[in-house]
Amino acid sequence: MTDGTNSRRHNRIHVAFGMNFLTIPVASIIPLKTLPTDIKASHTYSQILASIKAIGHPIESPVVTPDTKNAERWFLLDGHLRIEALKELGFTEVECLLAPDDDTYTYNKRVNRIPPIQEHRMIVRAMERGVPSSDIAAALNIQVESVLRRFRLLNGISPEAAEILRDTPCSMKVFDILRQMTAVRQIEAADLMIGQNNFTVMFARALRAATSENQLVVTKKGKKEGRATPSGQQIARMERELAALQTQVKSVEETYGIDNLHLTVARGYIARLLANNRIVEWMATHQQDYLGEFQKIVETDLPGAIGDRTNT
Repeated sequence: MTDGTNSRRHNRIHVAFGMNFLTIPVASIIPLKTLPTDIKASHTYSQILASIKAIGHPIESPVVTPDTKNAERWFLLDGHLRIEALKELGFTEVECLLAPDDDTYTYNKRVNRIPPIQEHRMIVRAMERGVPSSDIAAALNIQVESVLRRFRLLNGISPEAAEILRDTPCSMKVFDILRQMTAVRQIEAADLMIGQNNFTVMFARALRAATSENQLVVTKKGKKEGRATPSGQQIARMERELAALQTQVKSVEETYGIDNLHLTVARGYIARLLANNRIVEWMATHQQDYLGEFQKIVETDLPGAIGDRTNT
């Protein structure tokens, strides 16, 4: 590719949202999807509500795009829960990011929810700067004990294993299990979890059960930490379950490629529809249920699909 071609391509790149915040009346913001009726009972909504109460504004600003037919209206692209929480708390205005593009799915699609290790590092930095654990707990709507547990998340974890798992959704229980292994085995286990894209507690326990005695952490009293070594009957059951799982995997592999291709094509077509603001406006007015389902399809990750793993 020539330098001239590169130059022309770079000239076409533009910022997809405004660089400055814009204060907008909450009542002027029109949501483009309908929230579930029980959303206010969810843990996520409670966290957002608590964080706004604690600091006086959303941690992440909502993203809006102007209504081309009405200068006093704005369509909400990202931040539906935040806007709902602001309404409940009686806020009349909110600072928003302005998106000039007619793009209604990119923002949620590009947001990476914070992994536990990243959350741990944020809490560590906050507490090192003197923020009380009670204030952090209030902002996150969790107990102080949970904040302290997140603060100690990587105690006993190999730095190399922590680096491997830094962007994964491993729960705190997974790290509790990894802590029972030596540093070398932790790295091996982390690599296996990445390779299988499996970060569940059950998989971590299976790795722990398959770990040899000399790769388990020994306490000062000479006893192994954690649960007792599984019996022969438990190991036999695990082997049967693994064999059944391998059979299921082979069955899926036979049709995986063509099914994934069909899903990728269908999702791409729906994404192009939702990129048209006029279509979205019509559906938001006449077919909100269909719009919500289409947005869920677009936001669904298809392993192996082109462009389904964009990081920010």
